[in-house]
Amino acid sequence: MTDNDLPWVICLCAEWCSACREYRPLLARLAHEYRQFNFAWVDIEDHAELTDDFAVETFPTILIASNSGSHFLGPLLPRAEALTRLLLPLQPARPATAAVGALLEALRRAPEGFQP
Repeated sequence: MTDNDLPWVICLCAEWCSACREYRPLLARLAHEYRQFNFAWVDIEDHAELTDDFAVETFPTILIASNSGSHFLGPLLPRAEALTRLLLPLQPARPATAAVGALLEALRRAPEGFQP
């Protein structure tokens, strides 16, 4: 399985949100521990063209998605235990929306722009 085939754990957030900023070091740490996932921190204001369709109302919001579709989308505070409970075992995917597909494609094209 290549990195492009791995599921993505994406924090949909805003730089001004202190809880969102707490996710950056947490995602970086989890990326080293859970190499079976890709991790990204996406500022919804800087990348509105990719994130507007998600209608994020509560920060931080986590999206877990793969080529199979969306596994989870919802608010989740930056607590490693809560996030890892979602990852293992990963919930079965629902069909991906166009917005999920577009976001995953952007992450695959330029993952360095979304590093936690």
